[in-house]
Amino acid sequence: MFDFLQFRGPWDLVQAGAWLVSIALLLWMVLDAIRVSRQYSEDILTSSQEGVDELAMQQDSHKRG
Repeated sequence: MFDFLQFRGPWDLVQAGAWLVSIALLLWMVLDAIRVSRQYSEDILTSSQEGVDELAMQQDSHKRG
């Protein structure tokens, strides 16, 4: 029934480790997307001008002031 829990060799451990890493990366990406969407407005995330990074300019002005 739980055949996937039986480790038959070292490659099964490598496979389990790869699954754990991929699940951790997925969770990190989802949490980061939620954090970024809360921190910045949709206008800033979807706008861009050629050669100008508005977000970087805003951050620079906050650091100076």
